[in-house]
Amino acid sequence: MTITKLSPAQARAHLPALTEILHASVLAGASVNFCLPFSRLEAEAFWQDTAFPALDAGGRTLWIAHHNGAPCGTVMLDTAMSPNQPHRGEVTKLLVHPTARSNGIARALMVALEAEARATDKSLLTLDTWSGSPAEALYRRLGYAKTGQVPNFFVHPSDGSLQPTTYFHKLLT
Repeated sequence: MTITKLSPAQARAHLPALTEILHASVLAGASVNFCLPFSRLEAEAFWQDTAFPALDAGGRTLWIAHHNGAPCGTVMLDTAMSPNQPHRGEVTKLLVHPTARSNGIARALMVALEAEARATDKSLLTLDTWSGSPAEALYRRLGYAKTGQVPNFFVHPSDGSLQPTTYFHKLLT
């Protein structure tokens, strides 16, 4: 497995793979801000209209994982914070293609993200995830502490019910 930090140009070159990872993840039930039905065009639009401009502006960093030679996972670190939060970063869109799960890919992506955060003087990482999801257990194993839970935070991606989210933080040393 290899984890690579992508420049904006490299990210654009990986657009088909990033689109596939996001699309497959949402179809498999990931709650990452999208609801079903969810098309490949919507997945592609997220990268082109939201992620890539933030990469271009320098406020976001993107990693991609390759396993057995194929792109299979991604995560981003947002660092474009308010002036009173230069020490903080936010973890977003940790995604592993459903066919590549349970291979340590999410953990490896988070280790790379945390190393970059430390190298850029970030001392606090925050994130949120669907309460009770496998991702919640992963973040706990990685040393993230539960900050709190918000009920009825988002709409379930497939059934429309209101679901809770859990906020986590990690102090980097």
